[in-house]
Amino acid sequence: MLLAEANQWPEDTRPYFGEGDECHMAFHFPLMPRMYMALAQEDRFPITDILRQTPEIPATCQWAIFLRNHDELTLEMVTDKERDYLWNHYAADRRARINLGIRRRLAPLLERDRRRIELLNSLLLSMPGTPVLYYGDEIGMGDNIYLGDRDGVRTPMQWSVDRNGFSRADPARLVLPPIMDPLYGYQTVNVEAQVRDSHSLLNNMRRLLAVRSEHRAFSRGTMRPLYPANRHILAYLREMTLDNGETETLLCVANVASTAQAVELDLSAFAGKVPVEMVGGSAFPPVGKLAYLLTPSPTVFSGSC
Repeated sequence: MLLAEANQWPEDTRPYFGEGDECHMAFHFPLMPRMYMALAQEDRFPITDILRQTPEIPATCQWAIFLRNHDELTLEMVTDKERDYLWNHYAADRRARINLGIRRRLAPLLERDRRRIELLNSLLLSMPGTPVLYYGDEIGMGDNIYLGDRDGVRTPMQWSVDRNGFSRADPARLVLPPIMDPLYGYQTVNVEAQVRDSHSLLNNMRRLLAVRSEHRAFSRGTMRPLYPANRHILAYLREMTLDNGETETLLCVANVASTAQAVELDLSAFAGKVPVEMVGGSAFPPVGKLAYLLTPSPTVFSGSC
C-alpha cells in the first residue's frame, strides 16, 4: 500500500491518486486542524467547509484521516489568523509550539475532557476515510513537553504499572523516558488497568471500532451533510448500497457546543423509519413528515441506523 504524506490542500493532493493506479491513500491534512477548530469555536463550519472543498477520488482509493500523529499537530493548512487562534486556544504555553504546529497529544490538547475526546474519536471513526489512530491516544496518554523537538509525543507506550510501563530495562538505557507525572504517568494511565474497566476510554474506543466494522457505510459509503439552522450541530448521513441491493443509511449527529442543544433535522425522506442508536441499541421515536427534534448533550456524538 502506498500512502501519500502530502501536507497540501485536498485539490492539490488529488493528483497523487492518479486514476486509482498511483497512491492508494493520502492523508487529509486540512481536515485535522479544523476538527479542533470546530470544537474550540463551537461551530460546525470549519469541518463542513473543508469537506465541501474535498474532491472525489477513485473508488479504489481512500483518504487517511487522523487526529494526531508522531509529529506536531500541523497548522500549515490554515490561515495565519486561524493559526494564531488555534495556538492561543490549544497552546497558550509557548513550549507546546514548534514550527507551524503544536507538539501535544490528544488528551492534553483537550485537557483530559472525556466528552471532547470521545466526540473527536467518534468523528474520526464516522467521517469519510480510513481512520489512523496514534498509539496511546486510545487510552488517553499524555506527553512530555520538556523533551526536545517532537519527542514529547513519542514516549513509550504505557502497557502496565510494571517498571517503565512496558519493559524491565534500566530506565537510563531507554531511547526516551516514560511519562511519570501523577496525571498521565504509566502508573495511572495504562492498558492493563483500562482493559479491566468497562467504562474506560480504551473500552469505549473498542466499542466504537466494533460499530464501525459492523456498518460498511462508514468505510465505503457516501456522506450527505445536513445543514440544520443550529450551527452548533454537525449532522450527516452515511449511505451505501449493499450487495443485497438494500441501502444502509446511518445518521450521525455531533454537538460541538459546551452546552446542550436542540436541533431539528429534515428526515422526512425516512418517514416511518425508527432510528436505533448504534452503540446501546436504544430505539428513538419514529420519523415523521415534520422536522425531527433531537436534544444532544454538550460535546456528544450520537449515531443511529
